[in-house]
Amino acid sequence: MNNTQPPPAFAATIGLDWADKKHDLWIQAAAGGTPEHRVIEQTPEALHEWVAQVRGRFAGQRIAIAVETSRGAVISALGAYDFIVLFPINPGSLCNYRKAFCVSGAKDDRTDAMLLEEYLRLHWAKLRPLEPDTELTRKLAGLVENRRGLVDERTRLVNQLHSLLKTFYPLMEALFDDLTLPVAAQFLLKWPDLAAVQQATPATLRKFFYGHNCRSDKTLAERLLAIQQARPLTKDPALIEPAVLKVRALAGMLGVLHQAIGQLEARIEQTTDAHPDAAIFRSFPAAGPVMAPRLLVAFGTNRARFASALEAQQFYGIAPVQKQSGQSKVIHMRHRCPKFARQTFHENAGHAVRTPGWAKAFYDQQRTRKKGHHAAVRSVAFKLMRIYFSCWQHRKCYAAGTYEEALKKHGSPLAKLLEKETAAGGE
Repeated sequence: MNNTQPPPAFAATIGLDWADKKHDLWIQAAAGGTPEHRVIEQTPEALHEWVAQVRGRFAGQRIAIAVETSRGAVISALGAYDFIVLFPINPGSLCNYRKAFCVSGAKDDRTDAMLLEEYLRLHWAKLRPLEPDTELTRKLAGLVENRRGLVDERTRLVNQLHSLLKTFYPLMEALFDDLTLPVAAQFLLKWPDLAAVQQATPATLRKFFYGHNCRSDKTLAERLLAIQQARPLTKDPALIEPAVLKVRALAGMLGVLHQAIGQLEARIEQTTDAHPDAAIFRSFPAAGPVMAPRLLVAFGTNRARFASALEAQQFYGIAPVQKQSGQSKVIHMRHRCPKFARQTFHENAGHAVRTPGWAKAFYDQQRTRKKGHHAAVRSVAFKLMRIYFSCWQHRKCYAAGTYEEALKKHGSPLAKLLEKETAAGGE
């Protein structure tokens, strides 16, 4: 087959370089001829008008479009047309492809569109077309990713608070072990410095803590005593007054974030409840209200998406990468992969090893072999993904006993280690 021509299944190949204000397109018809460059505005009307022109020009035959993203409004708009097949191209791959022919590093939108079309036309057989998941799964993906983004933003703000409070208000560190709690932000909004909180009466403070479900008499007594006995780290108004203003600003932003995260978590739970695969992913080890939806999104609902568990492990960077040249061989973690999904599997394994069971026994085994913590957790994630893949493929819920029985049946050293840990725990 002559791979310099568009794939026979498509009437044309198109490279689409999208931007905020315009889209550059490079179009090559399968029938040959001079390629065409077009620019359309970044408006729904312009995009749909161009699609209508393409449909008429190629008589409704299928066309292939290469683009450097797999999500977004443009992808959703183009994906609604049955004659368009989208091929997402990894930006890193296109960057390396560009460098091969332009060592100066020069680039522009027109050239990128041309390279996208060329990359698709010459290497289409090695590329995988985009197969959008169900609407429910895509919605859940957006929800869990947005939640994680807000949680990361909350962590950033809390870290700023830690650094700031140490300079003039160290009492907060003694009162609250975790400043990410909503009660900590509300406390700072009412009493942003030591002088303010020491002016409050014990009755006022008790009412505040009771109102935020902090009802332990022992903890409350310790907090009141700490407030009473605290001494200011500094009395310099030049330091305190600006710091108080920033503390109030950070606490206010944290309050908004707490509310937004709560709303997202409620919507995530509702969406997960409505998903047909929810029970499968909720049965996985350490897959609570946060991890179960994230694991569900990582696998999706298209069972033909991955041919094997190994393919999924490699795609998400859980399987190691081997580089060999001559007598040299290096094995390392894959860096170019969907980071959020890899983080999901890693965090899930990290939670799973904290409770007794085969996952903890395997983690302990890896640690005794001098593996670092994160390397051992990735090893657990590798095993868990194989099990998850099987459950996902066969639409069956996870059962720890099934895997442990399989370990015993095959005489796995892990089964003996698990028996020892179980016996030790029962003594």
